[in-house]
Amino acid sequence: MHKFDEEKFTSQLSGAVALRSAIEEEVSRIAERGVQNVYFIGSGGSYADMLPYEFLLRTRSSIPTRAVIGPEFALAPDTSFGEGTLAVFASATGTTPDVNKVIEWAKAQGAYTVGFTGEADSPFASALDRVFLSDAHSYDIQLLLLLTKLLNTRGEFDDYERFADQLALLPELLVDVAKKADSPASVFANKHKDDEYLFLVGSGNLWGYTYLYSMCVLEECQWLHTTRVHAAEFFHGSLELIDKDTPVILFFGEDETRPLMDRVRNFVERYSDDVTIFDTLDYPLEGFDGSYRALIAPLVIGTAASRLSIHLELVRNHRLDLRRYYRVVEY
Repeated sequence: MHKFDEEKFTSQLSGAVALRSAIEEEVSRIAERGVQNVYFIGSGGSYADMLPYEFLLRTRSSIPTRAVIGPEFALAPDTSFGEGTLAVFASATGTTPDVNKVIEWAKAQGAYTVGFTGEADSPFASALDRVFLSDAHSYDIQLLLLLTKLLNTRGEFDDYERFADQLALLPELLVDVAKKADSPASVFANKHKDDEYLFLVGSGNLWGYTYLYSMCVLEECQWLHTTRVHAAEFFHGSLELIDKDTPVILFFGEDETRPLMDRVRNFVERYSDDVTIFDTLDYPLEGFDGSYRALIAPLVIGTAASRLSIHLELVRNHRLDLRRYYRVVEY
């Protein structure tokens, strides 16, 4: 496959899985300190990456939780943020000012800060109370380990040990996802290489990825115009943008919100002739316990859609690292 290093891919994911014992030890220390609430703090893609895990805690735990956009939150924080807060961060480069400034601010409020990055010498890593290092491009496995272990310590996820064991299957299983997604991704990219506009819909723990893929990949990395809308809000205005030539991408997961996506699908397939569906159900994930599949939807869809990104880069002759403004000019 074009630009797919299977050995590197599995090594990166395996490195994330290998953090299990260290994360478990840290969660034990966090539980001993006491946690009154959990905040997921990011900016841009790192904010979008956190949304599935706010959804996880919100739907499975009684602990108050919220995902926030860091620069705004530091100016207008919740009154409950401070002592007893667990603040969770992630950063691929460790150099995003909008995130790093907020870490220092959060610590000054009394929050305990934990984060994930691949850059040991970055300002991000040095600012945190506890940092976990791996060269994985996503931090879904690490966040799943952190949060399901936290739920386990609270008596809200008795299946932790089995679930954590299952995560070790993901490096090989996600290779299969990438391979299966590659050909349809190539077809889509070739069909849509000259499009100026794409419409994306997601829900549940895939809403964050929908937001991320629209803004941080299609807009930032390919300079395409997009609309992104949550499936629950689709019928409150956004449906008026659909016509027979509107390219629509639907991200389907397996959580409780899937009926919202079914409703959108029924509509857009009636009024658009150009609907593409990424559905976690299309990937067998052999050996992975079906009762946990919904939890790993962001990993599955992220892997599949990454092939679309690679093929768009190829057929549009537009490098994914090409920018006009982001980290190029002052703003």
